[in-house]
Amino acid sequence: MAERKPIESWLTDMDGVLMHEGIPVPGADAFIKRLRESDTPFLVLTNNSIYTPRDLHARLSRIGLDVPVANIWTSALASAQFLDEQRPGGTAYVIGEAGLTTALHDIGYVLTDVEPDYVVLGETRTYSFEALTKAIRLINDGARFIATNPDEIGPSAEGALPATGSVAALITKATGQEPYFVGKPNPLMMRSGLNAIGAHSESSAMIGDRMDTDVRAGLEAGMETFLVLTGVTRAGEVDRYPYRPSTVVESIADLVERVA
Repeated sequence: MAERKPIESWLTDMDGVLMHEGIPVPGADAFIKRLRESDTPFLVLTNNSIYTPRDLHARLSRIGLDVPVANIWTSALASAQFLDEQRPGGTAYVIGEAGLTTALHDIGYVLTDVEPDYVVLGETRTYSFEALTKAIRLINDGARFIATNPDEIGPSAEGALPATGSVAALITKATGQEPYFVGKPNPLMMRSGLNAIGAHSESSAMIGDRMDTDVRAGLEAGMETFLVLTGVTRAGEVDRYPYRPSTVVESIADLVERVA
């Protein structure tokens, strides 16, 4: 096996790595502080497209994690960047919240339900039958189908909620059209994030709590991968997958000293 380059930049998932159900994971504050004090390039990633980076900055600040807005990368931002590269100045019918609509407005997209270039599906807590029907009809009429992420369920205090992947499956069943998912595990999200901080995959690391999204995305983007056991994936589940992380650690606290 070829020896990897020293880690010069870090990407980390948010939920399950830095925080869990709104509570910071022990060691997360020390890890972020070490990154900032050493001027190490880093990004906090999330597949959740509901919030803008400013929203997430405020949410993290409230629990003692000081992550600058510029160091937050969402599936909404990655989706907007992808669309800007594919069809600059295009149009889209959007099902989603401010994180997604703001990202699309910022790249100059027009949001419309009249012959849009794309139907873009993101996360929302208020999926409406009317909006889904409109999306189905627009896709049947030729609009291209994009979804911010493939996550099928999301967490809440009351239990699991249907998420973007589940709603995308409903639309696919009605139209026969599969969406293009931009968020993890698509390595496109990782590469766009690395580009945002001027980093390179061969000298970068990805920290995540999920084998099926975080580790897979980091692996396919050519990064060193760390699985933490403070979120979704348990230690006994790792061997079920046909791929492995570079390293398994108990929590992000174990990685503080790895930051140069």
